[in-house]
Amino acid sequence: MALRPILSSLRHHKLTAGLLVLQVALTLAIVANAAFMVAQRLQRIHTPSGLAEQQLSLIRVEGTAKDENHEARHAADLDTLRRIPGVQAAVAVGWALPFSSSVNSYGVCPNEEALKRAMAASSLDHSGCLSIDTYSGSQGFLQALGLRVIAGRDFTPDEYVTGDVPAIMLTRAAARKFFGDKDPLGQVVFAGKHSSRVVGIVSDVVRPMLRGDGSDGEVMLWPQLPDDNETTYLLRSAPADRDRVLAAAATALQALDPDRLIPEAGRRTYTQMREDYFQRDTTMIGLLLSAGLGLLFVTALGVAGLANFWVQQRTRTIGIRRAIGATRTDILRYFQAENFLIVGGGVVLGMVLALILNLLLMSRYELPRLPVWYLPTGALALWALGQLSVLAPALRASRVPPVVATRSV
Repeated sequence: MALRPILSSLRHHKLTAGLLVLQVALTLAIVANAAFMVAQRLQRIHTPSGLAEQQLSLIRVEGTAKDENHEARHAADLDTLRRIPGVQAAVAVGWALPFSSSVNSYGVCPNEEALKRAMAASSLDHSGCLSIDTYSGSQGFLQALGLRVIAGRDFTPDEYVTGDVPAIMLTRAAARKFFGDKDPLGQVVFAGKHSSRVVGIVSDVVRPMLRGDGSDGEVMLWPQLPDDNETTYLLRSAPADRDRVLAAAATALQALDPDRLIPEAGRRTYTQMREDYFQRDTTMIGLLLSAGLGLLFVTALGVAGLANFWVQQRTRTIGIRRAIGATRTDILRYFQAENFLIVGGGVVLGMVLALILNLLLMSRYELPRLPVWYLPTGALALWALGQLSVLAPALRASRVPPVVATRSV
């Protein structure tokens, strides 16, 4: 098909064609970046914790008695919880867990020299020390969480204490960060002036709050028993039993001590905790999808509306072309080619705008660089949308009878 008639027609409608080009360009720029942000959020939401999440639930207990023997209380509580039908494991854990939004972080140094540098500078920066998130619990908490010892050994019963711990375990990422290619087993690390020996390496588990900087798997575990009135118990059971087990646990613990507080908000499955943690990401995904689909819908309306307007405006011209031999297919192809050129101009401009917008988002919100393949994918989607939107007006134009068209004024 000769492009000269199409280009000549567009030159006579510069404003309307230009506005549609700009609309397509803005749509591509915004939708491409929105789609990338949605993909990033979805990847974040599906970050594996490393735990047996589907089998875990948590219940928080707040004691009111002063001078209580916490060790005896926890032992009695755990014995009661383990007797509940369906409970496979019950342990007391620290308040920090993956996706808990509660952080228990320590400055840890891999040797005495690094510790001295950090203390001299009153900073961990450039000292070789790390600020590392820590998980703790009572005996058996690794197995209850679903973690595996992949090197070394598990904690022994006598290593579970309420004060400074004699032994720690590291994830592979933390061990690599501390010791590089050196064997971490048997190495001594320093948390403040206290030293602990690395006795094992555990399977991957993430920090309580994701950072997205490559350090999410750098975690330390230690056998520290809870030693205050507020305690969180972690229960492992079959996924279908979790709600029943939580209700039974609350009843049983309240029966042991009616004066204790067991808040409703402190009873939840791990699935609920994950959903709460990623609630903002889920909301953002909904907003971005709504905005992107809304822009595409408005663009489709714009394309269809302009095509309808031009069909009405060119009825006489269409009739003349039909009278001198143009087929219905020729008329249909004309409008489709015209739309292809308009959307093509918008796509080229939109790719540039999309990259500029991505640079702004990178500088202000630390968004990663937009992958190049999003641009041609978005361009193809808009071309397809444009062709579908113009199809109905173009078919209506192709059905205009030559006699009726040539008599129109």
